[in-house]
Formats: sequence, C-alpha cells, structure tokens
Amino acid sequence: MNKIKLILTTVILMGLYSSAFAADDHMSTAIGGYDAVSYFTDNKAVRGSGYHTATHDGQVYLFSNKKNKGMFEKNPAKYAPQYNGWCAYGASVGKKFHSDPNIFAVVNNKLYLNLDADIQKKWNKSRNKKIKTADKKWEKIKSKEITSL
Repeated sequence: MNKIKLILTTVILMGLYSSAFAADDHMSTAIGGYDAVSYFTDNKAVRGSGYHTATHDGQVYLFSNKKNKGMFEKNPAKYAPQYNGWCAYGASVGKKFHSDPNIFAVVNNKLYLNLDADIQKKWNKSRNKKIKTADKKWEKIKSKEITSL
C-alpha cells in the first residue's frame, strides 16, 4: 500500500510541476533550486523542495519548508537574489555570468550570488562600489544573452 501511495504522490507532483511550466515556457528554477529565504534565516544555502514552491518574475522558487515559502510570498523582493541570480561581479563589469548558489553574501539585506569563490574575492575587495556599478549596468544587460568567460 505504501508503494502505491508513493507512486501516486510522485505522479501528482510531476503533474503539478509540469503544469507550473505550461503557462510560461520561459520559467526556470531560481537559484538552482535553493531556498532564497534560508540565506537570510540560516545564513547558508539550503536546498529547496518541490513540495514548497512559489513563482516570482518568471522563475519558480523552491523552499525547504512552508514557513519560508510564506515569508517569500509576503515579500518576494526582499528575498529574491539581485540581478535575477546572475553573478554580482559579472553584473558589475557589464556581463552575465552564471552563479553558484553556495557562493553568496547578504549585504544590506539583499542577496548577492557570485560565479565562484575567486570571483567573490575580487567582488569583496570593493563590494559596495561594485554593487552600485552593477545596479546601474544591470538595466542594460538583463535582457542580453549569457556571457562566456
């Protein structure tokens, strides 16, 4: 009986997950499936779950628990990563690089991700200046294709 419940639950969840994407072919999973709220509450990257999801700005966010999902839904702008989750250093130099969800910083209650630890070291050297620069450049680059290194 437990196997049947597991199979039915899996089929239902797969249907719900795929229907979330049916409305918009351009949706993607934000932050590689990590819980956006956990960066603020736990100060670490925590994997989200398909049981707790929310959609914001064309991306599906996964959360590790119902409480975090609720917090995000009340104020998604507070928890969503800056530059739609692209590398903060990349944005500061006018480019879009992928980011690693485990390489992050919360600065002035905003979440910033970076490509890797070496890039984050460069970003940290003049972080506040780079954030200001990235904020200005982001509007110009946000609709551009990904930049390769």
